[in-house]
Amino acid sequence: MLAKVFSAAVLGIDAFLIEVEAHLESQLPAFATVGLPDSAVRESKERVNAAIKNSNLPFAQKRITINLAPADIRKEGSSFDLPIAIGILVASGIISQEQIQDYVILGELSLDGSLRPIRGALPIAVEMGKNHKRGIILPVENASEAAMSQGIKVYPVASLAATIQFLSGELPIEPFLVSLEEIFSRGRQHIIDFQDVKGQEHVKRALEVAAAGGHNIIMIGPPGSGKTMLAKRFPTILPDLTLEQALETTKIHSVAGLLPSHTPMIATRPFRSPHHTISDAGLIGGGQVPRPGEVSLAHHGVLFLDELPEFKKNVLEVMRQPLEDGVVTISRAALSLNYPAQFMLSAAMNPCPCGYATDPTHECSCTPQQIQKYLSRISGPLLDRIDIHIEVPTCMIGTTNFCLN
Repeated sequence: MLAKVFSAAVLGIDAFLIEVEAHLESQLPAFATVGLPDSAVRESKERVNAAIKNSNLPFAQKRITINLAPADIRKEGSSFDLPIAIGILVASGIISQEQIQDYVILGELSLDGSLRPIRGALPIAVEMGKNHKRGIILPVENASEAAMSQGIKVYPVASLAATIQFLSGELPIEPFLVSLEEIFSRGRQHIIDFQDVKGQEHVKRALEVAAAGGHNIIMIGPPGSGKTMLAKRFPTILPDLTLEQALETTKIHSVAGLLPSHTPMIATRPFRSPHHTISDAGLIGGGQVPRPGEVSLAHHGVLFLDELPEFKKNVLEVMRQPLEDGVVTISRAALSLNYPAQFMLSAAMNPCPCGYATDPTHECSCTPQQIQKYLSRISGPLLDRIDIHIEVPTCMIGTTNFCLN
C-alpha cells in the first residue's frame, strides 16, 4: 500500500515542500530510503522502528520503501523521522490518508516515541503558510518559534502517540498562538549599555558616528584601553530592529540551530565575536553540510573581530565581497545557496606586536620592521572597506581617556 505525507526541508534560509512517500510490499522485511538522503535521514529507520514499537503500535513486517520527493534535492537532518513514521502507519492502515492530507509534519523521534526539537521551524512555517495547508505539526519546543509566522496554524505534539491521537480525532489540540508584539517588545532589552563607559569621549563619538551612518570601524590601541568593552556596547546605540528585520535574523539563527529555547525571536541587534582561529567556512559559511557563517549570524547587527591581525589572511580576504554586497553566495556542484550578510564590521587591534607602541606608560620592544610586518597582515582592499579608523589611547585616571564600566 502507498501513503503520502507532506513535510518540509530548508535550503539556505528558505524552505520547500517535501513529499514523503511510504510503500509497503509483502516481501522479506527490509527498509530502504531513497531520494538523496544524508546519513541522518538514512539512520531514521532505526529511530522510527524503535519509536513505533515503544509507542505500542504495530510495525509492518514487510519491505518498506521511503521516497523523499523531489528526489534531485539532497535531504538533510532528522526532521523527517515523524513524517516517515506517520507514512508507515498510514500505509499499514492505522490511520487514513484523508486525516493527514492537509498537514505538514516535522519532528525528530526518540527511541521511546517522544519528539525532539528541529532546526529551521520558522522559515518552514513561513513558507508552508503560502502552500495553503491546514496546519503544521511539530515538536512542542518549536511551537513558539513556528507560531511567529502567523500564516499557518501550529499544532505542537510531544510524541508519536500524541500525533496519532490528534490525527484520529481522539486528542484535541488547539493551535498554538503567540503575540508577536509582546515577544518583540519583551526581547528588546540589553544586558549592557553604552552609557556604562566613562571616558574615551572621542572614541565614543566615533562609534556614534559609525552607528548613525552604518560605517565599519576599526579601533587601534594598547591592551587595556577599552576596545573590547566599547565594541560589546556598540549594538546598544544602533537603531532598534524592525519586526521584519527581527524575523529575518531569527530565521538565520533558527537554520543554524542557535536560537535559544526560551527566546523565540531575536529582537536585538546580534553581536558576534568569533575567535581569531576561525576558518573561512566558519566566518563566511559553508562546509560539507552548508551552514550560515558568522557574517550571516551578524545580519542586521555587529561582527566584532578582536585582534584583527591575528586572523588568517585568507579568512579576512573572503569578507571583502560580503562587506560590499551584503550577501554570501555558497556555490556547490549540485546547488547554490544565498545567506544574507548585512552587518557592520567592528574591529580592534594593537598598534604593534607587543601592543605598547602608543602607550606612554610602557616601553615598546618592537623594531620598525616588526611593526611594519604586523600591520601588513591586513590588506589595503580590506582596510579601504573600513570607513573609520580611530586610535584608542591608554585609559588614565584624571583624563578624558579614563574608561570604566
